[in-house]
Amino acid sequence: MKKILPSILCVFALAAGSQSAIAQETIKIGVSAPLTGINASNGKDLENGVRLALDEANAQHIKLGGREARFELASVDDQSDPRIGVQVAQKLVDDGVIAVVGYYNSGVALPAAPIFAKAGIPLIDPAATNPAITRLGGKNVFRIIATDAQNSGNAGKYAVTVTKAKRIAVMDDRTAFGQGAVDEFKKAVQAAGGQIVASEFTNDKAVEFNAQLTNIKGANADLLFYGGGDNQAALITKRMKQLGMRTQFVGSGGIADSIFIQIAGTAAEGAMAWEYGRPVESLPEGRAFAEKFKKRFGAEPLTYSPFAYDCAWVAINAMKQANSSKPETLMSSLRATQYKGITGEISFDSNGDLKNPTSTLYQVKANKWVPVTTIGE
Repeated sequence: MKKILPSILCVFALAAGSQSAIAQETIKIGVSAPLTGINASNGKDLENGVRLALDEANAQHIKLGGREARFELASVDDQSDPRIGVQVAQKLVDDGVIAVVGYYNSGVALPAAPIFAKAGIPLIDPAATNPAITRLGGKNVFRIIATDAQNSGNAGKYAVTVTKAKRIAVMDDRTAFGQGAVDEFKKAVQAAGGQIVASEFTNDKAVEFNAQLTNIKGANADLLFYGGGDNQAALITKRMKQLGMRTQFVGSGGIADSIFIQIAGTAAEGAMAWEYGRPVESLPEGRAFAEKFKKRFGAEPLTYSPFAYDCAWVAINAMKQANSSKPETLMSSLRATQYKGITGEISFDSNGDLKNPTSTLYQVKANKWVPVTTIGE
């Protein structure tokens, strides 16, 4: 009898463990972002936004179809490289992700998105803003941020009608994002009756911009709009001051962050940048998000972590609404999304773009980015 009892208890323990496993479903949420290289800080910021959302969801013990959902983060490093982005996109598909939050770079999103479309996996976009991303035909992309046409379009119109810039220069980093942002800015400037006096470009790995800025200075430009990343924007602003330029610097999205101020130093003062959405701290849950993000990761959130956090919750909420994690069911539920996130109200148009997007102009004052105006409210 003494030998039989432990055996019986062991059988019951195994059965209980088996039932627990059956009652729980592991759901992988993919993230593709640059986790190494020049854009690693922004990529990690994006990843941590998703991580925070999944941590919170797991603490809620959400049930789907009668089983407890356990959300698991599956991250890949796309290195801001389109070729690598395609490779790691296939890895996420092979790993069985249910949805993907990405991308930081439009140039990576454009070739990678069709891979998820072919696999029937939704891609929820927190940062890549080239308008073409939601028009690739797959109908699987859902973007919760303003596009370049909207954000840079607002910047172009404002430069002419409010700033009253008479001689406008543009410069981009030749990425799909940077070039796309500048193209949309130029369209808006010209539509508003403004004049582009210089068009320059660099590449996204350059650190010297003397030739381009000398040309812009020679054109007597009173405003320079730059489409590119925060690191280069800061270096350009620094060089403009060294050259004695009085040209107003205005950046595209993803520039109004602490990285820019740290690199630009005193040259940052007075610089401007157009960002997506309303100031997070002005939104009901924005300040609370910033506090819990800093507590969890020991750093201030950058531009895209609030959007990435909302992307993850949009996916989770869609699963809850569908009571299922099946990608095909999730896709239909996402199209019908009506979600109040920390970045604002989220719902999608027929292309998968955010309805009623907003843009905010910021300016550096006393070493801090300060909101100037918000358009689209």
